[in-house]
Amino acid sequence: MWRYKEMMPIHYQHNITTLGEGYTPLEKAGPLGKKLGFNNLYLKNESINPTGSFKDRGMSAAISKAKEFGLKKISIPTAGNAGGSTAAYTSKAGQEAFIFMPSDTPKPFQIECAQYGAHVNMIDGFISDCGKIVGKRKEKEGWFDISTLKEPYRVEGKKTMGYELAEQLNWELPDVIVYPTGGGTGIIGMWKAFNEMESLGWINSNRPKMISIQSDGCAPIIRAFETGKKTAEYFNDPKTRALGLRVPVAVGDFLILESIRKSSGFAMSVSDEELMEGVKWIGKHEGIFSAPEGGATVAALPKLLDLGVIHNKDRIICFITGTGLKYIDLY
Repeated sequence: MWRYKEMMPIHYQHNITTLGEGYTPLEKAGPLGKKLGFNNLYLKNESINPTGSFKDRGMSAAISKAKEFGLKKISIPTAGNAGGSTAAYTSKAGQEAFIFMPSDTPKPFQIECAQYGAHVNMIDGFISDCGKIVGKRKEKEGWFDISTLKEPYRVEGKKTMGYELAEQLNWELPDVIVYPTGGGTGIIGMWKAFNEMESLGWINSNRPKMISIQSDGCAPIIRAFETGKKTAEYFNDPKTRALGLRVPVAVGDFLILESIRKSSGFAMSVSDEELMEGVKWIGKHEGIFSAPEGGATVAALPKLLDLGVIHNKDRIICFITGTGLKYIDLY
């Protein structure tokens, strides 16, 4: 990831905190594409990052900047992967991590955070409730709150996915990007990267259709997109097995919706049954054990094709944002 350090907000290289994240494989999904009827389907496999998800990109950037600021205590609400990533990178940087996660978060995520030495707090409620606790306590406790979009540096790490895609595709962006959306920093970060690269003269003004996928059980972005709203309303009683998608309201909802609309993109949801079937498809045909969030992107493809949003010959990138190994409690 730090091959793009000149485009990152870290001033001194000795502050960079890295575990080897980034430059993940972009593989043509031949067998899966054949099954689903697509000629140019690719999977961007973020599951091979150090702690098993794309969250490592953002945490590497944010923790590096915290180190540069001399900050020692880091706090975050999490649905799972962000907690493990925070715990790992703060450990590497010699900082303390204070993690708040819903009480029904699968055990592997809890164990992971504890093994990295983090202070783990289990909360009755959703990630939004965890965020409220962090918000109330951060000043008194002296925590640097790295909640999604409560600081600007995680997006800087996430944007490297956009740089990588362009480089891996010889500086020609794909026709379509299908991305699972909870907090939405992946979409926001890539859109930022595309704008930066155009300003540098590396790419032209053509943009991929940015397609946001959520679960039927938690779909605030989809509701806002379908009703033409610029922001999303709180999604009551969110329920989905894809914990990264169980975000009742995203702080950056307006940025997500803006990038979708400016790219002539789309937003839709799939059922939990469909996204778990997507996980099976990816495993059976491409040898990747995806987290449920990645399964959602693949499960959406037949529906998107039927709606005419995408076409068989489009060059399509589906993001596998994390590994399924941490979700074994679901099986």
